[in-house]
Amino acid sequence: MSATSRQTLGPEELAALRRYDAPTIANGIETFDVRPWTEGFMSPSIRCVFPEMGVMTGYAVTGKIRAAQKGAGSYSRHGWWDAILAVPHPRVIVLEDLDDPPVGAFWGEVQTNIHKALGCIGTVTNGGVRDLTEVRAAGFHYFAASIMVSHAYVHLLEFGEPVTVGGVHVRTGDLIHADQHGVQIVPPEIARALPAACEKIIVKERKVIAFCQSEAFSLDGLKKLVP
Repeated sequence: MSATSRQTLGPEELAALRRYDAPTIANGIETFDVRPWTEGFMSPSIRCVFPEMGVMTGYAVTGKIRAAQKGAGSYSRHGWWDAILAVPHPRVIVLEDLDDPPVGAFWGEVQTNIHKALGCIGTVTNGGVRDLTEVRAAGFHYFAASIMVSHAYVHLLEFGEPVTVGGVHVRTGDLIHADQHGVQIVPPEIARALPAACEKIIVKERKVIAFCQSEAFSLDGLKKLVP
């Protein structure tokens, strides 16, 4: 199914998902039993560079890059930009770096400003990023495997096809939820029901925490509260 043919969430529905941190969203997804509890979230190799920016929620635009060798003329910048605008807003660029290990950063101040102007709010990549001071000031989310000095010979090899980043297969149009804990894919069939599920979890957890912090705490009481 193409990105444009999927039913997308409205601004208020996306804002509802942004109210919850990544662990709470992960817990909420588990309650629907739509995928194994070991899938759908990226490995710790993909780190949040700007944790102070909070939650990032948007629709994936995928691509693959290399930087170890020259690749001039390997893609059309205009075609890439057109592909970005075909995905619902807000957009998150998910780039798979095919160099092992990565040697050059696609992301810096210039690419950030170009992509932000195209309605992108951040990136997720197993490659590198740079220009941290300028990009932090721009409010553009970075989730990456490394921080680098140079762009080397970085070039885009393809876009629009599925990629694998942090052990997760990502398709253009997938709904991304990410914060300082990591990055995950929200299954579209439960996205609208997820906030209510998260609220139920929060109520249950707060009840346990409040009891553990109270003077009335007892092991017997805990066993009754948490069967």
